Amino acid sequence: MAYKHDYDKILTRLTVILSKLNDGEALSVKELAKEFNTSDRTIQRDFNERLVSFPIYQENKKWKMQDGFRVEKTKSLEDELVLDIIEKITEGIGGKFSTKAQKLLSKIKNEDFNPIYTKLNIEDISDKFSDIQILESALREKRVITCTYDNETHPPYSTTIKPLKIVNFEGFWYLVALREETLKKYYLKNISNPKMTEESFTTDSKLESLLDNSISIWFQKDVKPFEIKLYADKYATKYFKRRPLPTQKIDSLNSDETMEFNVYVTHEMEILPLVKYWIPHLFILEPQWVKEMIEEDTQNYLSLSKEGTL
Repeated sequence: MAYKHDYDKILTRLTVILSKLNDGEALSVKELAKEFNTSDRTIQRDFNERLVSFPIYQENKKWKMQDGFRVEKTKSLEDELVLDIIEKITEGIGGKFSTKAQKLLSKIKNEDFNPIYTKLNIEDISDKFSDIQILESALREKRVITCTYDNETHPPYSTTIKPLKIVNFEGFWYLVALREETLKKYYLKNISNPKMTEESFTTDSKLESLLDNSISIWFQKDVKPFEIKLYADKYATKYFKRRPLPTQKIDSLNSDETMEFNVYVTHEMEILPLVKYWIPHLFILEPQWVKEMIEEDTQNYLSLSKEGTL
């Protein structure tokens, strides 16, 4: 969950991009990044994640709208697109949040038809509204907070932290914060009794870059990223070409429709769950120690499965 001005910038950028595509323009990531004064990776994420529901495709490093699928122009194309996107995102969150959002949207939308469909498996945090409001105020004002945290393995404890960002990874909500200058990620639903103090703090711009380049909540601060080399068969190649990982760089595209590519991570757990998910279509080539971790976990699974303990 971002600040209001973050949402404004994102929605403005997305609607301008969609309007350009709807007009038949072929869009370059680099040119858009320059136009909106943001990074290439942010624009690439717009296409691969935020606009994934639209009939767009990439050809010769240019993004285009598929012929015959352009959005019908109306006097309020931009507003309609914004509302359609918001509607589908709130549906994915579900619960009280979705219900309230749908009621609000019904007051300002002119029709019930929505050409956009999304399937977002995002946990419902509507029961945390009051806590989130306090956290957002602390984030906006850059104020230190006190709160109680239950990590589910030890008794709840009180802590004092500097909140940096509310983020969502793989459908789960977290608060990224500093505790004694150490970067921490707190599962949002386990935070209770947040209270804003009078103490303020400052931050730098490195967090945005850190989040942009992260694959999962396992990202680390002040850790030099290391390279992971991977091989994808033709089934996995299609996916990773359509939706590249942050920092992904293709090393070779092979004649059999397979590919080798590299990514940079700050913790092995950023990549291990993903590779396991894609077994047997994705392989780690280097480094050897990460490859061995996958092999060990796989062997342990097979051994337990044969013993009937699973």
